[in-house]
Amino acid sequence: MIVLKIENLHVKINETDEEVIKDLNLTIPDGEVHVIMGPNGTGKSTLSQTIMGSPKYSITEGTISFDGKKLNDMATDERARLGLFIGMQYPTEISGIKNVDFIHAAMNAVADKPVSVLDFMKRLDYVMDFLDIDESYTDRYLNEGFSGGEKKRNEILQMMMIQPNLAILDEIDSGLDIDALKVVSKGINHMRDDHFSSLIITHYNRILRYVKPDVVHVMMGGRVVTSGDYHLAEQLEQNGYAQLRDQLGIDVKLVDE
Repeated sequence: MIVLKIENLHVKINETDEEVIKDLNLTIPDGEVHVIMGPNGTGKSTLSQTIMGSPKYSITEGTISFDGKKLNDMATDERARLGLFIGMQYPTEISGIKNVDFIHAAMNAVADKPVSVLDFMKRLDYVMDFLDIDESYTDRYLNEGFSGGEKKRNEILQMMMIQPNLAILDEIDSGLDIDALKVVSKGINHMRDDHFSSLIITHYNRILRYVKPDVVHVMMGGRVVTSGDYHLAEQLEQNGYAQLRDQLGIDVKLVDE
């Protein structure tokens, strides 16, 4: 069964009317981990937020469907209830809301029936122990005072608690030391099965040493220009995007990394 299918997608930024994504096509089947790489300014984060329904962007052409349901006009909470999850590049800090209460509320929002406190706490204890997360996380306000690594671990904690069908992880590896990177990767790998898929957006292949992708896509100029296996990421690490652009004959101005 196809989980995510994007066809001929065009997306603009509402503030400027600038078209950022241009005729993008992408398919992610059940049980696969796909990676998107590409130079800065090519639309990777725009794509992730558009899939989740951010009001900052508008689809001007094309479709996004998930399990056969068209997402174009769905609200973000509707998409989440269908089984989509996004791990943000810059997680929001919210003072006054405890992390434990936020996660429980998020689980209830997507569940068919309320998750009992007992079941919630049992699972939370298991997942926090699995990710080697200190129990103090639960009583801290959501992401407030968290280091970059703590915020990213917290995104993975939320993902494992909510158990989505598709997790979009936008630069989940940025700013992580090696220990935090291993924890984040451990969480992603633990989720992998026939009914969980992931779209990982990254600049570097270091997370791919721990999370082996099924497919690597390269975005340039707002569209996917080529796809391959893990070796494509290795080639990009060695040769950069400019060489790939020349090989493909793509006339795209690259933004400096």
